[in-house]
Amino acid sequence: MKAMILAAGLGTRLRPVTDDRPKALVEVGGRTLLEIALSGLRRFGVREVIVNVHHLADMVVGYLKANNNFGIRIEVSREDELLDTGGGVKKAAWFFLEDSGNRDEAFILHNVDVISTIDLGRMVKVHSERKALATLAVQKRETSRYLLFDEQLRLCGRRTGGAEQPLRGRTGESPVSTRASQALAFCGIHVISPRIFPRMTEEGVFSIIESYVRLAAQGENIQAFCADEYYWRDLGRPENVAQAERDFKNKLVF
Repeated sequence: MKAMILAAGLGTRLRPVTDDRPKALVEVGGRTLLEIALSGLRRFGVREVIVNVHHLADMVVGYLKANNNFGIRIEVSREDELLDTGGGVKKAAWFFLEDSGNRDEAFILHNVDVISTIDLGRMVKVHSERKALATLAVQKRETSRYLLFDEQLRLCGRRTGGAEQPLRGRTGESPVSTRASQALAFCGIHVISPRIFPRMTEEGVFSIIESYVRLAAQGENIQAFCADEYYWRDLGRPENVAQAERDFKNKLVF
């Protein structure tokens, strides 16, 4: 199985730490965020990974070379301009489509600045059983932006700043009702079928969430994987990194 680690961001919320290093090389528990993400993928059995880079990209490339790519195949996707999640994944599509024998095999997309104990094997199994185009790890927690899922855990809208945005179909017909929906927070971990690439009509800089919302409105199956039972933390802010350090010491995470 293959995976992509999203590591191209500027890490502005982590400044001043990221003034002289990319966020992928910020350390928690004596290991970089990139190493932690790679270790989690390796435990699951991933042996081929592509990492996108932008801010201080050569530092990431040098770090991987110095560590012999941690014993797995690692490709680097350089972004001259930040492409956001959707643009970054689309640029790396060749990596997931290069082997004609495995073009239908799902892949994992993982933010470099989240750590968790989410069971990737179980998540991939759920993705396969539900025949989803994409499966998103989500939790019931407070956030400023929610994704809305129906009783079958299919994406049916989103909520930003308290305003719900239900999905509309291809021809702009009445929006899908969100009254029975669950508002869940996304965890930055996806399982995606390569079937998504010809359906990603967006170009340039765009969020993959925009693609998911559009595709769900067209009837594609974008599923939730409920991850409330697992440890998860976003490391986008210095105080979150400090808390993660304490969590490592208390053995709450690998």
